[in-house]
Amino acid sequence: MQFVVKTASAASLKTATLILPVSEGRLQGETAQAVDSAANGAISAILERGDLQGKTAQTMLLHSLPGLKAERVLLVGIGKPDEIDTRQWRKIASAINSSLKGLNGTDATLAFQDVRIKGRDAYASVRLMVEVLAAGQYLFEEYKSKKSDPRAIAKITLLTEKSQQDNLEKAVAHATAIAAGMAYTRDLGNLPPNVCHPIYLAGRAKSLGKQYKNLKVDILDEKKLKELGAGTFVAVGQGSDQPPRLIVLQYNGSGKSDKPHVLVGKGITFDSGGISLKPGPNMDEMKYDMSGAGAVFGVFVAALEMQLPLNIVGLLACAENMPSGRATRPGDIVTTMSGQTVEILNTDAEGRLVLCDTLTYAERFEPDSVIDIATLTGACIVALGSHTTGLMSNNDELARQLLEAGQTADDRAWQLPLFDEYQEQLDSPFADMANIGGPKAGTITAACFLSRFAKKYPWAHLDIAGTAWISGGKEKGASGRPVPLLVQYLLNQKQATPTAAAPIDEKAPSPASAKAKKPTAPRKRKSGSGTTPSA
Repeated sequence: MQFVVKTASAASLKTATLILPVSEGRLQGETAQAVDSAANGAISAILERGDLQGKTAQTMLLHSLPGLKAERVLLVGIGKPDEIDTRQWRKIASAINSSLKGLNGTDATLAFQDVRIKGRDAYASVRLMVEVLAAGQYLFEEYKSKKSDPRAIAKITLLTEKSQQDNLEKAVAHATAIAAGMAYTRDLGNLPPNVCHPIYLAGRAKSLGKQYKNLKVDILDEKKLKELGAGTFVAVGQGSDQPPRLIVLQYNGSGKSDKPHVLVGKGITFDSGGISLKPGPNMDEMKYDMSGAGAVFGVFVAALEMQLPLNIVGLLACAENMPSGRATRPGDIVTTMSGQTVEILNTDAEGRLVLCDTLTYAERFEPDSVIDIATLTGACIVALGSHTTGLMSNNDELARQLLEAGQTADDRAWQLPLFDEYQEQLDSPFADMANIGGPKAGTITAACFLSRFAKKYPWAHLDIAGTAWISGGKEKGASGRPVPLLVQYLLNQKQATPTAAAPIDEKAPSPASAKAKKPTAPRKRKSGSGTTPSA
C-alpha cells in the first residue's frame, strides 16, 4: 500500500472513498465542515438523525453525495477529540481498515488533519495511523492452496496543510519503513519450522546483503563456533540435525570511528525443550522462539529503508532445540565463550545459553550499547501478560531510553529489577552457575544469568515472550514487536548528545522515561545467573 501526503481541497478531490472524522454527533474540524458545506449540508443532516453518535470506531458509509467528487464518504467516530489516546487511535485506524476492506475502489483519502492524539504532535499521530493501517493489510498465505481475495486499497492519501507537508512526509516515510520491518519479522515468525531453520535464516541474511549494498553479512558455522569456544551455543544445537548458525549483520550508516549499537536476537527456530521436553499442547507455537532474531531482521530492514545515520550490528543466535541421542542432558556442564562454566539443569532453558556466548562475542565490536531481544521466559507472560515487554538492564540510562522509546512508539516495555539477591538463585555446587534459578522470579533470574556475560558495555534485555506473537484463534500469528520500540530507540540515538549518566540505581528500578542520553558503562556487579520455566 502506498501512502501519499497531499495539500488539496477535500471537497474537490476525486477519490473512491473520502474519510471524515465525527465527534459526538458532529463533524470534527474545518476540513470536514468544508466538505459538508460543499455537499449542501447533506452530511450534517444525516448526523442530526442520530444514526452515528461519533463514538470511537463507529462508522457510516454514505454514497454519491451532491457537490463532492468522492464516490463515497466514510464517517468515522473519534469520541471526544480532546481525549483521544493511543489506544483509541488504534481502534479508529482499525475501524478504517475494516471498512476499506469491504469496499471497491483502489484508493482512499484521509481528511484527519484536524485530529490528533492527545499530547502528541501531527508527526506522531500520522506515523501511528500509517503504521496501523499498513499492519492491517498484512496477510500470510504462503502455504494456502486457496488465497483470500481482499479488495486491496493501493493508495491512501493523507490531506494536510502546506506548513505540515514536510513533517508528515517524514512521518509517512518512517511509518512505512517500520511497517516493512514488522512485516518482514512477521513473515519469518509465521513460517513453519520445517522451512525456517538456522541455515534458512542464514540464507535470508545473505539475500538482504545482496538487496542492500551497505549491509555486510557474515555467517559463523558450527566449526567456527567451536573454535571460538562457544560451548553453550553449540550444546543447544547438538541434538538437532539442523546445525546452529551465528548470523552477523553490519550496517555502517555513520563514521567508522562511531561505536555501533548492537542488537542480539534469540533465534531458536523450534524449541521442543530438548530432553526436558515441553508438553504437547501449543507446542506448535514454539516456532516463534526465533522471534528475537526475527525482530532484529525487521529492525535492519527499517533502518536500511530509512538509511539511518548510525552504525548498527545485528547478532542472530540461531539453533534448533531438539531431543536426540546427541542432545544435551540435565546435569551436563558446558564452558561458555567467556570461560565461565554452566551446569545445565533444564534443557528447556536454552535461549540464555545461545545468548550468553553471543553477548561475549559482542564485545569485539566495542559497542555503544547492546540490547538482546528474546522470547525468553514463560514467567514474563505471568508477570506482564501479552501487552507489555519485560525490560531489565545493567544501565539505568539505557533502560530509560528504551522505556521512552516504547512510550513514543506505543510499543511499551516495563522495567524489572536486577538486584544482587536474585543472582544467588543461580548458584551451583558443581559449576560457576546453573542455567535456571528455581520457580521464583524466573524472568529476573534469566536476565541475571545474561548479565554475567554483559559486564563490558551498557546492556539491556527485552523479554518478548508475551508480545512476540498472538496465540490461538483467527488472529494467531507473529506480531512484529518490538520492531517499533527498537527503531524508535535508534531514531532517538541519531538525535542524542553524549553526556555522563549514572549506572543503574538498584534501589529505584523506575519505569519512568527520560530524554535520550548516551549510556555509560555499567558498574561491576556480583556474579550471578538465571532462567525461567520456558527459555
